[in-house]
Amino acid sequence: MAVSVTVLASGSRGNCAVVSSSRTAILVDAGISCRETFKRMRSVGLDPHRLSAIVISHEHSDHVDGLAVLARKLGVPVYMTEPTCREWERTLKDAQDPSPVLEKREFFHAGRGFSVGDIQVFSFTLPHDAADPVGFTFRAEGVKVAIVTDLGYLPASVAQQLQRCDLLMIESNHDIEMLRGGPYPWSVKQRVMSRVGHLSNSALADFFSAEYDGSATFVVLAHLSEQNNHPEIARRAAEQALGPRQNLVRNRVVLASQAAALAPITL
Repeated sequence: MAVSVTVLASGSRGNCAVVSSSRTAILVDAGISCRETFKRMRSVGLDPHRLSAIVISHEHSDHVDGLAVLARKLGVPVYMTEPTCREWERTLKDAQDPSPVLEKREFFHAGRGFSVGDIQVFSFTLPHDAADPVGFTFRAEGVKVAIVTDLGYLPASVAQQLQRCDLLMIESNHDIEMLRGGPYPWSVKQRVMSRVGHLSNSALADFFSAEYDGSATFVVLAHLSEQNNHPEIARRAAEQALGPRQNLVRNRVVLASQAAALAPITL
């Protein structure tokens, strides 16, 4: 079995993906319910009980809503930074939820790597309005996968981590004009457009045009806003920026969905 990536959900109502090798499967974020996570995994032929660990990028609800139940049901280690864990626990306490119990909690530090089975995981800091937000790269069987969402801009330190990827899953959250003319309150619009908000279609296109090395077989556009974006607008912006580097074997653009799991992408 080769390395595969399955996006179970992506967007403001929940984010969750699975990175698998021949021996190991990692759940990346847990933003949908345990029941829905299991349902979507089974819909694409994945066994939830094959999961080896859960890794968490940050504590916002669309990345952790299903975490406590999933961790209890699966009995697997949960990897997150200590500030992320503290903020998650504080949020649940403020909401008067029962204190979560993570029996197999593992802390990591942004900028350092760790291993889960035969998958090497590396985390790096992202500019986002959370306690300690991170993106991830995963390496196994000679394949490199990057998952980077929830960032207000793309600093050089992040761009460096995205070099020589075989699959790049990256945020294309909003169309700027749709956001400006959309229904959100101005304060929310300012937050989304800020340097600790979310990456726009045009900001991602600038990265593709100027800094991206063009190495990925698949580019997965993720965390698309349902209010302030449209899949075809995001696709068109990315494909125009990728230009002639997009062909049958390089930079094939795939759109992640909020509503349903994508079929596994095998590398």
